[in-house]
Amino acid sequence: MSNAPDLTAAIARLFVYPVKSCAGIELREALLTETGFDLDRAWMVVDEHGEFVSQRELPRMALVRPQIRLSDVVLRAPGMLALHLQIDTVEEPVKVRVWDEKVQAYDMGAVAAQWFSDFLGRKLRLVRFDPEHQRLANLQWTGGAQAPNQFQDGYPLLVASTASLDLLNARLAAAGHAGVGIERFRPNIVLAGLEAHDEDRLELIRIAADEGEVQLRPVKPCSRCPIPNIDPATAQSDPAVTDALQAYRRDPVLDGAVTFAMNAIIVAGVDHTLRVGQPVAATIRF
Repeated sequence: MSNAPDLTAAIARLFVYPVKSCAGIELREALLTETGFDLDRAWMVVDEHGEFVSQRELPRMALVRPQIRLSDVVLRAPGMLALHLQIDTVEEPVKVRVWDEKVQAYDMGAVAAQWFSDFLGRKLRLVRFDPEHQRLANLQWTGGAQAPNQFQDGYPLLVASTASLDLLNARLAAAGHAGVGIERFRPNIVLAGLEAHDEDRLELIRIAADEGEVQLRPVKPCSRCPIPNIDPATAQSDPAVTDALQAYRRDPVLDGAVTFAMNAIIVAGVDHTLRVGQPVAATIRF
């Protein structure tokens, strides 16, 4: 493969989501670990049966806002005292389910369980992913490459572009609706300088980090559930986003599912730091 890129871009925004399906944190820089960004989806909320819950059934999860500090993660929500989660402290080992996978985890204790139960109005518990457990992305989509992740839906990273959002917002405006923020799509990396949905066509993304080159491979379009309809500021849902996407983003590869952004795996660059503004070079899949 030639080293000459087909496309050039830059990192526009970076996000991490410490608690699955709760609000994200926008970062200026993010440490890339084997499972994606450091602390991304390290925690997850589960019901009494150990099944994960999300904004799909509990949209108020969008109002839980985390803050990462040196030794803890602080969660805040309307009407609630702050909940402090020690990054290096867990309690009992448990088994939980995320989609159709059973995963080893650690319970975060009674205080965290009561906090989420009180705010979300259901009996819930909070768990931390067991780093000794290996949960791999779908090998069919990764081409056999082993891509571990934590409580993500299935892949270490999600890559979107500013141009893709601009196109959606133009379509929303034409239909008489307000524009939306990229936060609704919960990406980790947002690229600027691409054409709309160029991320769908990328074979390899090369990012010039200070420590050396990071290489990411987009492997699967991200099929979208109703979560992008939920306003992260209010937790209110409106079908306008899904309605707009259905007009032009049905993917025959995924049996007509609506897609937006690309799931990606890490080829090289674990323990490197990504920063907003770093240049990106990419090759196109033909």
